[in-house]
Amino acid sequence: MGAALAIAAAALVLAAVLYDAARLARPDEARRPPLARLRGRRAALEAAETWCAGLRIHGRIDQAAYQ
Repeated sequence: MGAALAIAAAALVLAAVLYDAARLARPDEARRPPLARLRGRRAALEAAETWCAGLRIHGRIDQAAYQ
């Protein structure tokens, strides 16, 4: 019983790791600008706006997603 529980827990952890790796490896994944949260809320909003404007300029997101 204990071994089955350990195997199930290990499988769940492995599935979570693989999911995160696949999600981060997608080319259309919009990552947050680095250190935005450390500088405060206003700076984070400005950094996110700059980041989204850059994505919009390079055609990685459409107008609806930008708004």
